[in-house]
Amino acid sequence: MTVAYIGLGANLGDARQAIKDAIVCLAQQIGVTIIGKSDLYRTAPIESSGDDYLNCAVAVETSLSARQLLALCLKIELHFGRERPYKNAPRTLDLDLLVYGDERITEPDLIVPHPRLALRAFVLHPLADIAPELDIPGVGRVSALLPDVADQRIERVAQGCCPTKRVCTS
Repeated sequence: MTVAYIGLGANLGDARQAIKDAIVCLAQQIGVTIIGKSDLYRTAPIESSGDDYLNCAVAVETSLSARQLLALCLKIELHFGRERPYKNAPRTLDLDLLVYGDERITEPDLIVPHPRLALRAFVLHPLADIAPELDIPGVGRVSALLPDVADQRIERVAQGCCPTKRVCTS
């Protein structure tokens, strides 16, 4: 089993519910066990316009490969109506595979660790909630990276991003 970290975000529709429901979907998948959930944060969009985002992260223990876990994340995004009309478009749901064990993967459609995670408060703060001492391969310790994003606006809006019901049928 491998421990992986997934970032979740949304800024269209009922973003809070979409994130909660996506966590339920992840938890219902064979080969995926949620082992940690961050608090929920509000952040301004980066390199795009639109409403603020809600963001969190989950830690999962998985028997899936990195590619299989990414495919699952993309499937869940589609289940919740994710469209990609242009780069950095507002979204109903976004799931990013941030870290997959201690692996470093560079392929055309899969880069792990996520290439911009060290630059984003909306990734680092949720990761710090669940794994502050995580040493991200080739990047550094989560807690040591936080000062580098101190100038980015981020607000904790809820403790935990805990799901409350079954919603995923696919």
